[in-house]
Amino acid sequence: MDIKTTPKKNLRWYMRNLHNQVGFFIVGLVIIYVFSGIVQTYRDTDLLKHAVVHDKALAPGLDNKALGEALKQRNFKVTKTEGDVTYFEGGSYNAVSGAAQYTTKELYNWVKPFTELHKSNSKPVVHYLTLAFAIALLFLSISAFWMFKPGTRLFSRGVIMTVVGVVAAVLMLILQGS
Repeated sequence: MDIKTTPKKNLRWYMRNLHNQVGFFIVGLVIIYVFSGIVQTYRDTDLLKHAVVHDKALAPGLDNKALGEALKQRNFKVTKTEGDVTYFEGGSYNAVSGAAQYTTKELYNWVKPFTELHKSNSKPVVHYLTLAFAIALLFLSISAFWMFKPGTRLFSRGVIMTVVGVVAAVLMLILQGS
């Protein structure tokens, strides 16, 4: 006779069960955040960007500083001036007519919502998703300590890896500040 015993439903059982369920929910969010994080990391490159040509009517006679401000371009530099036409990286400006033509690299429209996840603040509704994600990740981090009994080899390794992770993060912050 094979008698199946039910597991004792203590704190360890509940934490393991919740860890499992929350973990599967998080997988979907992690996939999206990984993609948006990669796009954010490489935002200074042309990854997933395309060229957009702009024709803009500006005030005539702008000096170089005012031109850069009017075009809202960071690190604006004039490369040369020929007569009434000022040339800058990716475009030109006619000081007489005020016409500016320039090309920028912009993310494809389908990529933009992903990047907004990493730039979210408390105003848009999407911030509730980012908050839920953060709380769920914190829960997974803490509940991982209930996966193995304290004193076992696996638990000890988990504690060591946690300490290594914290040290690695602190080192990265220190190196980034240098």
